Amino acid sequence: MSVKIRLRRMGKKKKPHYRLAVVDSRVKRDGRFVEFVGRYVPTTEPVTVELKEDRLFYWLGEGAICSDTVRSILSREGLMQKWHEMGLSKAAEKKAAAKSAPKAETAQDS
Repeated sequence: MSVKIRLRRMGKKKKPHYRLAVVDSRVKRDGRFVEFVGRYVPTTEPVTVELKEDRLFYWLGEGAICSDTVRSILSREGLMQKWHEMGLSKAAEKKAAAKSAPKAETAQDS
């Protein structure tokens, strides 16, 4: 199942607000969802953004793909930078662990 993080429109006519929803990519815009991970209200001044960082990072780790608009919202809030730094730190830890792990010595019986 291909999972995406995209906006789900809510609210009245001319007064929208959106939920950031984790959905199967084949589902229509306002269809069935897996989980809500945030809220975005563009009509307030300043724009209101509420996000569940831990759940967003979980779904990004599981391979969820962000829509363009969601990616820009996350970038504006600084979460894409944070995600990028977390990914680099995990890769660096794995690399350091691989270097420091003793190599298995092969015992050769002659």
